[in-house]
Amino acid sequence: MKNQTETLHHIPGSRREYVAFSGANATTPYLADSQQKYQRKLFASVDDALARCDLHDGMTVSFHHAFREGDKVINYVMDKLAQRGLKGITLASSSLMSCNSPLIAHIRNGVIGKIYTSGMRGELADAISHGLMDEPVQIHSHGGRVNLIQQGEIAIDVAFLAVSCSDEYGNASGNGGTSQCGSLGYAMVDAKYARKVVLLTETLKPFPNLPASIVQDQVDYVVQIESVGDPAKISVGAARVTSNPRELMIARSAADVIEHSGYFRDGFSIQTGSGAASTACTRFMETRMRKHNIVARFALGGITGSIVDLHQKGLIEKILDTQSFDGAAAASMAINPDHVEISTNVYANPAAKAACCDRVDVVILSALEVDTQFNVNVLTGSDGVMRGASGGHCDVAAAANLTIVVAPLIRSRIPTVVRQVTTLVTPGESIDVLVTDHGIAVNPARPEIRERLINAGLSVVDIDALYQKALLISGEPKSVEFTDRIVGVVRYRDGSVIDVVRQVKE
Repeated sequence: MKNQTETLHHIPGSRREYVAFSGANATTPYLADSQQKYQRKLFASVDDALARCDLHDGMTVSFHHAFREGDKVINYVMDKLAQRGLKGITLASSSLMSCNSPLIAHIRNGVIGKIYTSGMRGELADAISHGLMDEPVQIHSHGGRVNLIQQGEIAIDVAFLAVSCSDEYGNASGNGGTSQCGSLGYAMVDAKYARKVVLLTETLKPFPNLPASIVQDQVDYVVQIESVGDPAKISVGAARVTSNPRELMIARSAADVIEHSGYFRDGFSIQTGSGAASTACTRFMETRMRKHNIVARFALGGITGSIVDLHQKGLIEKILDTQSFDGAAAASMAINPDHVEISTNVYANPAAKAACCDRVDVVILSALEVDTQFNVNVLTGSDGVMRGASGGHCDVAAAANLTIVVAPLIRSRIPTVVRQVTTLVTPGESIDVLVTDHGIAVNPARPEIRERLINAGLSVVDIDALYQKALLISGEPKSVEFTDRIVGVVRYRDGSVIDVVRQVKE
């Protein structure tokens, strides 16, 4: 009869089917087998890892979107879950892109029952806008997502996280390997709060793969697969670089606003959004910064090659990167100690003990619509279809000292400046300046900004005048018709409901 302190343990792959251990090895039986000791987290396939994940109907699975349109993990894993017959899954992806259109089939067959995301695009967004899902999609901001996870509304059962490289213990990074995505700011949060964490990687590095964005004590299983994503497709779509003359003109005007706003001083801080004009604004800051002998203390948020260029030229001291928008940003973060990766919790969670967005002086953001009360819509198009994302828009707009929105007055003969936005994502009280190709409007709540811009000779007009000009150019647009059915719920950064998206009428 075995000693009372002994326990029988099954060790897969061991030469002995069952082994008796006592003392310390009773709780760490894998230490007796060298292969298990070093590779117990490593699985040959996603199916093998799934077999250990306690899968069940109605569970919540999460993903991140650092690879944006190049992501290859979300669709792949959801296919695997569908093959196992799971139903009613809550999909909690930090965002969804045009490449995620295969998810439509999983919604139709009941595999996916509910979605939390910051936004969506393409065929998936169009189908949901026309009533595909029984449950409305919950749209949150990047900071608001962390808040919902911490509150327990998004309770992640399994996080499936694409990483560029990892060792066999789960020390993982978005740098290194064949497919670099840069910052894993979204994944860092999921790794912390999910009940189980499965890393998918193309490249296995020798232990210890440090410094790591996701650390071994957060990771349950590691699977090496053929491809996690295409880095070349990170900087397309919303994150594209523009050569459009109108967008460049708006970007130049936004740089003028920054220069004369009163916030353009040595040690100021800046964030530029993912929109083409807002990213392009960064390129026009160099001459102004050199002219005034100004160096920015830090740049925050989604980081582009333009930000990296200013940093390398000594015009930005530090970069705080929660999402790398292109290869230049990812490459910089891999080698530069002043280019620092931060989680979305540190970036913008309103419930965090401290959020970096609270220290931003100037932010440049884009918009699909802006109304005469400066309310902003970045989610639905003029046809009422979801085609954008809340992202960090309302997070940093609320926190920054000067929030500038850039947008053309007209897009494809459809006014951008409207009487009332189709969908409210960021309230007008958070917006200070609107820059268009037909003039600059300043929120009446910021008269000191308006006075500074007028004194600098900039083209400042009332937002009502912009609205009237848009109507003269385009005519009165036909109102979108909706049914009473709600297909999306827009959550403000604190979790409250700020608006809803209704099904587009056929």
